[in-house]
Amino acid sequence: MQEFDVIIVGGGPIGIACGLEAKKKGLSYVIIEKGPIVNSLFNYPINMQFFSSSEKLEIDEIPFISKEAKPKRNEALEYYRRIVTSNKLHINLFEKVDLVEKSNDGFLVKTSKREYKASHIILATGFYDIPNTLNIPGEDLPKVSHYYKDPHFYASQKLAVIGASNSAIDAALECWRKGSEVTLIIRGPEVGQRVKYWVRPDIINRINEGSIKAYYNANVTEIKNTELVVNTPEGEIVLENDFVLALTGYKPNFTFLEGLGIALSNDDKRKPYYNSETMETNVEGLYLAGVICGGMETHKWFIENSRIHAPMIINSIVERKKERTNA
Repeated sequence: MQEFDVIIVGGGPIGIACGLEAKKKGLSYVIIEKGPIVNSLFNYPINMQFFSSSEKLEIDEIPFISKEAKPKRNEALEYYRRIVTSNKLHINLFEKVDLVEKSNDGFLVKTSKREYKASHIILATGFYDIPNTLNIPGEDLPKVSHYYKDPHFYASQKLAVIGASNSAIDAALECWRKGSEVTLIIRGPEVGQRVKYWVRPDIINRINEGSIKAYYNANVTEIKNTELVVNTPEGEIVLENDFVLALTGYKPNFTFLEGLGIALSNDDKRKPYYNSETMETNVEGLYLAGVICGGMETHKWFIENSRIHAPMIINSIVERKKERTNA
């Protein structure tokens, strides 16, 4: 069984940043990622453009050069991949963490491939794996997806997009431009205020001119093979429909966090407890990094404001290791 000073669960940008810091400080480490390098970014829409500029997506002060000020998905994949390969980071890909157990001398980690022991654990797992479901009849039909990839798939189809955030609005515009008949179904009274500032006027103009139909203060109550049932302020309506993109957001794996003994807030935000100076949770030796720190407030943490977690955590681990050595 392999033993490490620290195991980093999650090979996204912040997990990679933690690996870089661990390597610089001479700690034995491994990053465990259930998919490819930066798995969540890989699963983003193929044409996705970041809200942030390239320098804000940099880690460890390694320059990120992009064609435009705000890079696209393919540029980010290349950037983070090169960081991993050029720095020869120890990362095990396509390996899923199934169990983390606290013991007297650290942690036991069981994965889909092997077992490890570690003195410390960093969870940098993000929130993209578990969608916020609608919990309505028909949501499990093959025509329904909580993830959007490529607009070509929906060409010449009647497509309903549920949501008002960046992901929903991007999908609606891209699919309309590829020939989809797009209907937006928005729970609130307007397009989300946090939609990218150069995109929001575009979608509002398309709605105002009638190119994209939008229903506000509306909720889908049932999904059928060829129809949608929608509750609107004017009453219930039935729409012809071929496909549904339910882009209603995502959430961390709270069951996994609670199973580790991490305390969560009692309100609907379900924010996990951590020390804001070290990022250590109430479980000694277990740290959080990145967007997972926000609980249900998935808009609170991004790459640019959570990359500082890496040095905070690794410095804490180094200090603790010194204390144990000197004890």
